[in-house]
Amino acid sequence: MSSWKTTFRNNLKQYMMLFSLLAIIIAFNLLTDGVLLKPMNVSNLIFQNAYVVILAVGMLLCILTGGNIDLSVGSVVALVGACAGTFIISWGWNPHLSILLCLLIGLAIGIWQGFWIAYVRIPAFIATLSGMLVFRGLTLLVLKGLTLAPFPKEYLMYFTGYIPDLFPNAQLFGVKNTTSLLIGVIIAICFCIIQIHSYVMRVKKQYSVESVWFLVLKPAVISPAIVWLFYVLALYRGVPMVLIVLGIILVVYDFITSRTVVGRHLYALGGNEKAARLSGVNTHRLLFLAYVNMGLLAAIAGVVFAARLNSASPQAGNGFELDAIAACFIGGASASGGIGTVGGSLIGAMIMGVLNNGMSIMGISTNVQQVVKGLVLLGAVAFDVISKNRISFTFWKRLRKGDRGRFRASSPKVEAEDGSPSLHQ
Repeated sequence: MSSWKTTFRNNLKQYMMLFSLLAIIIAFNLLTDGVLLKPMNVSNLIFQNAYVVILAVGMLLCILTGGNIDLSVGSVVALVGACAGTFIISWGWNPHLSILLCLLIGLAIGIWQGFWIAYVRIPAFIATLSGMLVFRGLTLLVLKGLTLAPFPKEYLMYFTGYIPDLFPNAQLFGVKNTTSLLIGVIIAICFCIIQIHSYVMRVKKQYSVESVWFLVLKPAVISPAIVWLFYVLALYRGVPMVLIVLGIILVVYDFITSRTVVGRHLYALGGNEKAARLSGVNTHRLLFLAYVNMGLLAAIAGVVFAARLNSASPQAGNGFELDAIAACFIGGASASGGIGTVGGSLIGAMIMGVLNNGMSIMGISTNVQQVVKGLVLLGAVAFDVISKNRISFTFWKRLRKGDRGRFRASSPKVEAEDGSPSLHQ
């Protein structure tokens, strides 16, 4: 069993990003005289950054395969939004059928790009750069340079609506939506149960586990934060529907990356593709599936963003790929692949979102905002590189001392610094 100091040190990068997020939130809340954390603005933050979180999760899987990125996601978002607008507004098709068709279009795009990257072995940068140009051009062709608006309520309710209050007369703790508060309490309780169950199962399997104090501290900090978030949302109009979509995506992909064979193979592929192939991993298929998945999530982001704008615009999606990539790297993903978590990508997206929103409230120009975000991204990647250099320096220093045995014994701790599961677990 690891002490709390060892656990903290081995996961320093993830915790540093979390502490940075908390510091940024507190700082901007003070600088904006409390406007940042007002119920209406918290709800707006969720709507404004939903597409970034969705794209960041998909981008993470691409980065895990070896530092690959997808430059076309912004154009895919625009194309899917254009298709949704054409199907629903221009042609009057059923919104539910149109959403399904848009998701299938995203899958087809992912299959197209995945084929060239995984099987033809065209570098991901080149293939997705080509996709960025092709899909942006197709967007302009579909919309003919026009903006289609507005979408019907049947479409908007899935992504811009709120969960209705099942207890309108309860008014617990003075909130406007009691159901939202109850949802927060239930999620917090489930989180505690999952943490305890996971800890017990790791002990039974004789895995290395954190100290009991850390097991208690983590739910004690995160559970109240969850309840507070849903309490603040309940003070306004309740839980946004898009938050449920985000929750499902985050839970599913966190499970895939941390508790499935496919997830372990992704980390193995990014760590050393040749070794993964020799271990029996079908690296071509795995790389293909990563980009198919990216196409699907880009399509989901496209229908979400179109609902947010309440229109299909030729200019939609500009720069979205940069936001998604920045969120992953700020959240702890490695530029060389094999390192990163879904939770880290969420934290990175939240940091970007709070920076944008906070500086906008303060009236800071978009030019200055770009400078700040660029410096934050550079600092996050620099932290990753410096951390790796420190590990490499320790490795060579021990080899020069002839202490190979000691290094070999301590290597599992080095591998666990990113919190990512290894192939043999």
